[in-house]
Amino acid sequence: MITLSLAVVLAACGGDDGDSGDSKKDKDNAEEKQDGQASKQQEMPKPNLKGVPDVVAKVNGNEITKKEFESTYKGQFQQMAMQSQMSGQKLDQDKLKKQTAESMVGTELLIQEVNNRDFKASQKEVDNTLKELAQQNQLKSKDKFLSALKEQGMKEKEIMSQVKQRVKMDKLIAEESGDIEPTEKELKKAYDQFKSQQEQMNKNSKDGKGGEGDIPSYDDMKSDLKSQVKRQKEAKATQKIVDQLREKADVTINL
Repeated sequence: MITLSLAVVLAACGGDDGDSGDSKKDKDNAEEKQDGQASKQQEMPKPNLKGVPDVVAKVNGNEITKKEFESTYKGQFQQMAMQSQMSGQKLDQDKLKKQTAESMVGTELLIQEVNNRDFKASQKEVDNTLKELAQQNQLKSKDKFLSALKEQGMKEKEIMSQVKQRVKMDKLIAEESGDIEPTEKELKKAYDQFKSQQEQMNKNSKDGKGGEGDIPSYDDMKSDLKSQVKRQKEAKATQKIVDQLREKADVTINL
């Protein structure tokens, strides 16, 4: 599923610290486990939305509706269900529902703060964000990204509205967090963590085909590491803003 929902801005805040180069690592994990688990794979679980109230949460008087929650939850569920199948661990849907609701509350707080500060989003900024989102979803262009979202049932007006909000939220985060550009020291630390994880995986591999020769060099990984570390720092900065807003907000979650 192609992701755009603003709630995904907060999705990585809870446990992203130790996983550098995660997209490649996940791909390698999947390839290593695919053959051994193919015969054991169970049918993909389905999202359980029974008992979700019509109003999932209220944030300073603004409602997060069942329809909004279900749309976001299904996207989060699909990602987590795939990870659950790969790891062999059972997916706790009650926990995921609460995490999704908390994420949506955080996003609503950010949107309210953005609107209070009257941030603007230019067409150029919107276009650049669309290109970044296309890359994150492994699509070659913003047009392909828009087409994919439309195929999932989103209307262009809704897409552009969410992208504009995302641009404004990025401005809020940048204003509050200051310079979050990764340093060389942070990138090398992230690479060392990734390398250590890969070496451990190779050591534990039954095939025994691993080794340092299979691990990309720092220079080859640098671009990916930079994106990863920047996302981690953005996530921490975002969560800090949300925590501050939450302290003075009137929030009720009905799950």
